[in-house]
Amino acid sequence: MTHSSHNSVLVLRAQQISESRREFNARGAKLARCEQCLIAKHYCICEGVEKAQCDAAVCLLMYHNESFKPSNTGRLIAEIIPDNHAFKWDRTNPDDALIALIKDEQYQPMVIFPAEDVEEGRAITQVNIEPNKKPLFIFLDGTWREAKKMIRKSPYLDNLPVLSITADKLSDYRLRVAPHAHQLGTAEVGILVLALAGEMDAAKKLEDHFIKFRDAYLMGKRNKGRPESL
Repeated sequence: MTHSSHNSVLVLRAQQISESRREFNARGAKLARCEQCLIAKHYCICEGVEKAQCDAAVCLLMYHNESFKPSNTGRLIAEIIPDNHAFKWDRTNPDDALIALIKDEQYQPMVIFPAEDVEEGRAITQVNIEPNKKPLFIFLDGTWREAKKMIRKSPYLDNLPVLSITADKLSDYRLRVAPHAHQLGTAEVGILVLALAGEMDAAKKLEDHFIKFRDAYLMGKRNKGRPESL
């Protein structure tokens, strides 16, 4: 069991909570939640979570309050991929550590976003890694509208290629209602990206973890955090 391993999203969440002047109350804030998986305690999914064997790195660029939301699935990616990073998005004042990560010579960074919303010539559809480089997948973690804002208003991302993901299956992600049927949750996009990069162990472990998370989240919500009566 390795659920105590580094999860950059939970680190960011703790940092934001410590800096916050007011308490952030997400929907369902009254539920007694596991501090690690943020699921209602009776449905905790921490037991048996395994980090994947993975030669890629992930970076979650999170819209303002995204790390607080129990329904967020970006942190599932950080739970599974050993080399994980998370930062709060800022249009004009990005975290120095984020800029250093993007410029780090060992990584080959690319932003994950649909091709139809970026300028022509910037999108790629295959993961072709340069010799001695490690792919760094940058996920824009927020609602669809927030992600579009992040891609448009982040000058420090402008020179990076955009890996375009088109899902051939409708989302199983029923925690939030997306405005369009083709829009996937962050973890689902992560599954597709990892599979595209040939990281099959990571894709499978993330998919299993996502399904477990989705089912436990919905169960906890339905039963208001209490175990089902026998």
